[in-house]
This record gives sequence, C-alpha cells and structure tokens, in this order.
Amino acid sequence: MSTAQPPAHPPLRWPAEAVWEAVAPLLPGFTVEVLPSIASTNTELMRRARAGAAEPTLLVAEVQTAGRGRLGRAWNNAAGDSLMFSLGLPLAPAEWSGLSLAVGVSIAENLQPVPLPGQPRVGLKWPNDLWLDDGRKLGGILVETASLVGAAAATGPGAGPAARYVVVGVGINVRPPSAQGLTTPPASLQDVDGRLDAPAALLRLVPPLVAMLQSFEAQGFAPLRQRFLQRDVLRGREVVLSDGGAGTADGVEADGALRVRTPEGVQAVTSSEISVRPAGQPLPPA
Repeated sequence: MSTAQPPAHPPLRWPAEAVWEAVAPLLPGFTVEVLPSIASTNTELMRRARAGAAEPTLLVAEVQTAGRGRLGRAWNNAAGDSLMFSLGLPLAPAEWSGLSLAVGVSIAENLQPVPLPGQPRVGLKWPNDLWLDDGRKLGGILVETASLVGAAAATGPGAGPAARYVVVGVGINVRPPSAQGLTTPPASLQDVDGRLDAPAALLRLVPPLVAMLQSFEAQGFAPLRQRFLQRDVLRGREVVLSDGGAGTADGVEADGALRVRTPEGVQAVTSSEISVRPAGQPLPPA
C-alpha cells in the first residue's frame, strides 16, 4: 500500500535578467547571483566587502542554512518557503539613522501599495520587522555595514561623507510557516497576495528598493517619516522595552528614533540592542 505524498512545488524560476535590466542603469557594475543554498546571504556579502569586493550585488538564496535576523536570531526555511535576499552596495548618506525604517517603507509599500477590502494591511514594527495589522510577523530586515578598503574607500578634498558598504538583508515568509518556537505568530505572502511567489516578489521589490536607498543617501529618513507612520503598527500601543522600560509608542522622530511616552516623559529609543514588544507579548531573549 502506497502512502500519498504532498504535491511537489514547481522549480523556482528567478527573474535575474529582469531584475538586472531594471537596476543596472541605477547601479553601474550591478550583478545578480542566485544560489540554491548558502549559510547566510548577509554573511557572504559582508565577507566579500571586508575582502575588498565592493561591487553592487544582489545575492538571492533559495535555502539559507544559517540565516540571521536581528540580534543574531535564526531564520530557517525550505526552498520556496521564503524570499531571502541581500543587496550590497556602497552608500554615503550624511546620516545613517533610520536606514532600516526606510527599507521597511519600501518593502511594505511595494508588497502592498493599497490593501484590498478584507485583506490584512502590511505594517511596520520598529525598527525592522514587517507585520500584518493583526499582529502576525511577515518578515524581517537586517542592515549591516562594512568599511570600504583600498581604492573603494578613497575620498578627495571636499568630498562628502565617507562611503561604507551596506548590506540590506530581507527575509519574507512566502508560504505559511510553522509557529513552533516563535514568540510572534507568523504570517505569509499568501495572506497578502496569493499571486506572489518568491521570484515574483523579488522582481517587485528590488528595483524600488535600490531607488529608495539612493533617495535615503541624498535626503535621509526625515522625508519618509509620514510614510512610516501610516504603517506603524506600534503607534498608540503599550510597549515593553528589553531594558525594563515601558510606555506608549508614539511614532518616530525625524531621525527614526522610536518615541515612547512614559510617566517621566517622552523617551527616544535608538539603541539597536533594545527590543520592543506590545505589552502582553513576551520579549525574546537578548
């Protein structure tokens, strides 16, 4: 007697050429790499940057065996379950504050320009998570930077801010994941748009993300503040900070710092080592 097997998912067909054609005019020297498996796309691009390879690169993984989230948390998947990519490029903004929020605005707006009736809204949880407005986590963002070395780091007299190599890692659930061991219930792209698989989402997200990073380089986070607030899932909610503080989230400052109203006054939270959760949800271990 045979045991019925679940239907196999079709092979992923990545739109590498279409992404390259859309991005190369904005980023000379841009390349796209798609790998069946890698430990971590962020780790690999950071390794290359520290070795002197600072070319604009999009690195996509069907499977990550040691994917990382914020504060070193793991991100695991099977092929097609998640969209996981890292975009690396030299960047020289006057201020780096608010970069992960700017990335979040770009990803959320392009995943879901306009929510349909009865459809959960894609929101943003400070500083770098994509949540649906029903409190489930859709994905996360991990931004890292490395100093440029050699000729790539050279700046002349009167030059602007020194460039660094920034790696923007994005992980989004495509298929419904298991909630086992998670402190926040998971969501997936199937909740938002059933037509989106990982390759389609990649093509939708990467070109406008490059444009957003270049806009951030020129103008910083301040012009994006209102767009972030429109999707801010914490605003007006009681929150608990991992340093023991608590209060009511009250949006973000022009530099991207989280405003938390406490009995002692408004606290601007900027430390990347502080986690924020709505009251009643447990904080993950530091």
